Amino acid sequence: MSNHQTSLNLSNPDRHLPQAQVIEIPDGELLFYPQLFEPAESDRFFTQLRSEINWQQQAMKMYGKSVNLPRLTAWYGDGGKNYTFSGIALQPNPWIPDLSTIERRIEDLAHTAFNSVLLNLYRSGQDGIGWHADNEPELGNNPIIASVSFGETRRFQLRHRSDSQVKKVEIPLTHGSLLVMLGTTQHYWQHQVPKTAKQISERINLTFRSIQS
Repeated sequence: MSNHQTSLNLSNPDRHLPQAQVIEIPDGELLFYPQLFEPAESDRFFTQLRSEINWQQQAMKMYGKSVNLPRLTAWYGDGGKNYTFSGIALQPNPWIPDLSTIERRIEDLAHTAFNSVLLNLYRSGQDGIGWHADNEPELGNNPIIASVSFGETRRFQLRHRSDSQVKKVEIPLTHGSLLVMLGTTQHYWQHQVPKTAKQISERINLTFRSIQS
């Protein structure tokens, strides 16, 4: 039995929820909260997660060679909620209090309760992630992905997978922000965090999700 419990309160009229910025895109839905967490609170979460998370340097196979991912990662979640991406199989670390606290804060805004979270630590501008979609089979149909950021602001870009006439979208993911990707976004869009030559500090990103199997 999992020791991580969520209590979805979408029908609770007494709970005040912040207003989202709705970012209009075809074939998808995006909700953005530029400062869901207050600066001091965001600072605390960054410091705690930087020191408490079991960060790992994962590697993927590319052209027959093992290549380190340009970032550190960690996978946390309910027991048995395994996840595979880019040929990397992950078994969850157990939830820690800060991750559970953040999850409870965002579940109403994301219109779901999550059972797992992938964390990325971008150590400098030389760390990033290329074009991809969060559409692995374990996530089911039309997965909801909630992305929380602490630390340095990074450019988050989206492009339509099949219609080149649709303009790319760029969102600055700020310290304490939440971006929710809903509906068919993962089927029709890819996203990335590009590298930069600028001298910038560290960023921690948490992408909450629900493993269906």
